[in-house]
Amino acid sequence: MSAAIAALVSAARRAAVPGYALGLVIAVTAPLLAPGYLLLRDAVSTPRSYLSDDALGLSESAPRALPQDFAVAVFSHVVDGGLVVKTFLIGGLWLAGWGAARLSALVVPDAGAGGQYVAATIAIWNPYVAERLLQGHWSLLVGYGCLPWVATAMLRLRRLGPGDPGRSVHAAGWALVCWIALAGLTATGLMLAATVALVCAVVPGRGAPRRVCAALGLGVAVVAALPWLLGSALGESLQTTPAGVVAFAARAEPGLGTLGSLAALGGIWNAEAVPGWRTTAFAVVGSVILWGVVAAGVPTVWRRPPALALLLLAAVAVLIPAAMATGPGIGAVEAIVHALPGFAVVRDGQKWVALAMPGYTVAGAGAVATLRRWMPAPAAAAGLCVALIAVLADLGWGVSGGVVSVRYPPGWAAVAAAINADPRPVAVLPADVMRRFAWAGPAPVLDPLPRWVRARVLSSGDLTISGRVVPGEGARARAVQQLLLDGTDPQTLTRAGIGWIVVESGTSGETDSAATTLRQMQVTYRDADLVLYRAGGNYPGAPGLRRAIMIAVHVGWLAVLVTGAVGAATAGLRLRRRR
Repeated sequence: MSAAIAALVSAARRAAVPGYALGLVIAVTAPLLAPGYLLLRDAVSTPRSYLSDDALGLSESAPRALPQDFAVAVFSHVVDGGLVVKTFLIGGLWLAGWGAARLSALVVPDAGAGGQYVAATIAIWNPYVAERLLQGHWSLLVGYGCLPWVATAMLRLRRLGPGDPGRSVHAAGWALVCWIALAGLTATGLMLAATVALVCAVVPGRGAPRRVCAALGLGVAVVAALPWLLGSALGESLQTTPAGVVAFAARAEPGLGTLGSLAALGGIWNAEAVPGWRTTAFAVVGSVILWGVVAAGVPTVWRRPPALALLLLAAVAVLIPAAMATGPGIGAVEAIVHALPGFAVVRDGQKWVALAMPGYTVAGAGAVATLRRWMPAPAAAAGLCVALIAVLADLGWGVSGGVVSVRYPPGWAAVAAAINADPRPVAVLPADVMRRFAWAGPAPVLDPLPRWVRARVLSSGDLTISGRVVPGEGARARAVQQLLLDGTDPQTLTRAGIGWIVVESGTSGETDSAATTLRQMQVTYRDADLVLYRAGGNYPGAPGLRRAIMIAVHVGWLAVLVTGAVGAATAGLRLRRRR
């Protein structure tokens, strides 16, 4: 009986930290547990997605959403697409907190459970998470959540010695494969994970050689990058204007300046995607608390090579984006984007601050060990956690109600069904990528239609940011939209290959003389929200060989992810049995 009780107590202790991390995540994402869909700025979820040319990266737009669109399309064949996106988002944030606790236990074991709680709090409850949630970057947050797990797996590879069981090496290696591949759900996440892996690979250790660890990390990253690398090569266009660099530069928050905002894990380019408390002078208070927690832990951890490497990475992750927001920095990034359009992914400088999270969490755990000299560790940990949460309390409940579940009006399903029955190219009005629907809340959102239909939906990709138009890559879509805005005759649209025209009501954007054209066209569906017109045109999609190649590389990415997860789980189970 005592053995059973001891086993229960042990299991409860093991579950306490991940349970705490999950509790924090639920406190943040609770509104998403209601039925409905995440529809907020860049986050678009629909009941069902398809392996269209857009989802495979074979359209005019740069393949920024690969392989995330492939993954959602595959899983939404089995589970509602809204649930898929919510699961990824909530799971990614949980991974961030739980992984930060695991990383701190490895690097700062003397901080105990209290250090793990503080590390989990820093990873989940910070401005970066709040701002990226409000911007709708759910897949980026999945990659963010993988970073401490990548660091932990790589450090275990480096620290394992000749006397350690071979299966331990196998478990760490497979885990590294799994976490890098999962971070590769988006290009940015993959680049973040590969950077953390390489930094941890150079840490001194008696385990696997540096070159072997680095080769493994880079090799997995290259395989996971194939969907968007090949999408860039095989797609119709990959042109990015340098004008977008200024619009996406990091932004200074009140009283902090750009450098201070980034050092506090804030400073996103979009001033509308910021929690309320960070838009006032109180942002300084929250930043000082975060810096104080990190600074308190530095004396404890800075002599430990893994912690020092992660802290140096954190410093670089703050300083470089800050430099990118200066005049010379903007000029340098514009030159890079002009010469190498595929590198436009770097222009949103603030997102790279995610690389500071592992170092901050390790230092936060070290703060408990530092403060233990003057107070009990549980009291120190509780005080730090409460302080970190209190200064950003509006992160709770979906960032004060900014991140919620919404329901589509019934007309959306009807229009999607009609187009899917005859999937011809679709033009959409008004001529704007972003929409503001009264039923979806006050924030703008990307047009959901391209992710709900089999057909190609023409989108110019043009964005208006603070009055500045950042041109997208959709030259063909822009030309078709201009035909509509000019009031051209329906036959010209048919010859241009347009099969359907959808007018989305209740949202701003240009329509100009399009009514002249639409009055002459057949209405297939009409309600208060949507009108669907049949144009009857068509043009071929991507060649079958290109589609086959892109499907193959996406399946390869998924296979690497699953193989890594199964390999890590199997090696871990064998190791436990051996013990």
